[in-house]
Amino acid sequence: MNIDHIEAFLYVVHYKSTHKAANALFLSQPTVTARIKSLERELGVDLFYREGRSVTLSDKGKDFLPFATQIVQTFQQGKKQLEKTQETDDVCIGANGVTAQYFLAYALPKWKEQFPNLRFQLVTGSTAMLLEKLESHQIHVAFIQYVHREGIFNELLLNNAVKLVKHCEHPLQQYECIEAKELAQQKMVFFECGAFDWNYVHKMFEVEGVAANIEVRTDHLEIAKAFIRTKNYISFLPQLCVKNELESGEFVEVDIKHLLDMNQHIFLTYKNKDTLTSAFWETICHTAKDFERVQMVE
Repeated sequence: MNIDHIEAFLYVVHYKSTHKAANALFLSQPTVTARIKSLERELGVDLFYREGRSVTLSDKGKDFLPFATQIVQTFQQGKKQLEKTQETDDVCIGANGVTAQYFLAYALPKWKEQFPNLRFQLVTGSTAMLLEKLESHQIHVAFIQYVHREGIFNELLLNNAVKLVKHCEHPLQQYECIEAKELAQQKMVFFECGAFDWNYVHKMFEVEGVAANIEVRTDHLEIAKAFIRTKNYISFLPQLCVKNELESGEFVEVDIKHLLDMNQHIFLTYKNKDTLTSAFWETICHTAKDFERVQMVE
């Protein structure tokens, strides 16, 4: 059964005229008449009584009318749902490397469970690069540090403070108020990540007139951790990436809050919230809260 034939039937019923129905459908009158006759042949009944140019709904036509209406309405609803699904089928997410590796690896499987029709594309990079992609509509949302830019919106999502950590067997003693000069004597592996403003770390040493003993620089988290595990190096690392090691006792945080307190955060950053469903935005926030609870329990 052709949906166009049923639609033509409903238009003729509404306008009580084949001619007016044809004008409303932007079709010729013979085309509408042909569609009605084709539908009648398929159903095996006359849907209208015809007297000259006038048409009147037959008894069989009256019986068929509610079903025809339901068929067309269901078809239109299904079409709208498909269009909606197609719009949100592909979700492109931008994130810095730390957030991608530790939060999104946790979150994406959960989002997929709740939204099985979604396909995720993940782009990692610096805040500047991801901001550019947001503005050019190449990504829907970014998980980055706060940015102040007209037309860009930020919602606080995760705490990701930077911590100074060492291996539990590293010889550095835990003083109540360790000095920058003492820290400057320690070998350091420096994790270079564009998501954080590491100038604060350098200034901490500059204020005391000393320079950090940075023997190794790396842009890879696991390499930085590997050097810490040699028990010879300390390092400033984001909380997200060392939470498990701190909880297990393998790594120990060196308390330097009196010298430096880097309260970094990850923000949910976007340009247009309407590109994704409200249910998905709510799920992102709920997942972040669950993630932080799980991390605290662990």
